[in-house]
Amino acid sequence: MKNLSARTKALAPACIALWLAVSPARACEEGEEKALEVAVSAYNSTPAQTSGNAAETAWGDILKPGMKAVAVSQDLVKRGLSHKTSVRIEGLKGEYLVLDKMPKRWKKRVDIYMGKDVKAARDWGTKKRTITWCAP
Repeated sequence: MKNLSARTKALAPACIALWLAVSPARACEEGEEKALEVAVSAYNSTPAQTSGNAAETAWGDILKPGMKAVAVSQDLVKRGLSHKTSVRIEGLKGEYLVLDKMPKRWKKRVDIYMGKDVKAARDWGTKKRTITWCAP
């Protein structure tokens, strides 16, 4: 970096951080990267869609509109998608945290949390997507 201008030297760390943040494939720091095609649907924190406190998850987290969170079917928990695991969903930007579990009847399914926007959840419907995560 000896021959670079002061401005270039100052911008380099920010550019690297931005690249790491938007890079579609980041290696797992620990464990193995897993990928699986699942059904991806959406849900809301409304009393009609849950029992008890509509904002409280099965693991006790409190959901707030705008959070990038998902619920996973319990078979996926056994595959390493446990509480607070970061997951990427094909076609969507960023990473989502596993903060909720779905009822046992669902298999190979992820539910994206869409706050109180019931129309957005209905418009999303159910899609087949590949998810990726780091399994221990």
